[in-house]
Amino acid sequence: MRKAKVSMYGKEAGVLIEHSRNMYTFQYLSDYSGEPISLTMPVREEQYIYDSFPPFFEGLLPEGYNRNQLLRLRKIDSKDYFSMLMYLGQNVVGATTITEILDNE
Repeated sequence: MRKAKVSMYGKEAGVLIEHSRNMYTFQYLSDYSGEPISLTMPVREEQYIYDSFPPFFEGLLPEGYNRNQLLRLRKIDSKDYFSMLMYLGQNVVGATTITEILDNE
């Protein structure tokens, strides 16, 4: 299981969890009161559950040549969207940043 902290405008908003390559969840923090990270993911108490990589987060990843270069240089599997996101998470387009939560945190 891998986890990532998702922030919006520098304020921690929630946690993205990869349970397996077929199961992902995103949960807003109970005390988060900022803007939603996506219009398709309004702030709510219930967690979002996905049976594939969440579309909003996949949309933050590069495509084409840039994706191929990332996969080659970082030796990431082409279906390992979570690893791609962790590598790029501080430099994605928009107000969202994603930081991996390590086991010792």
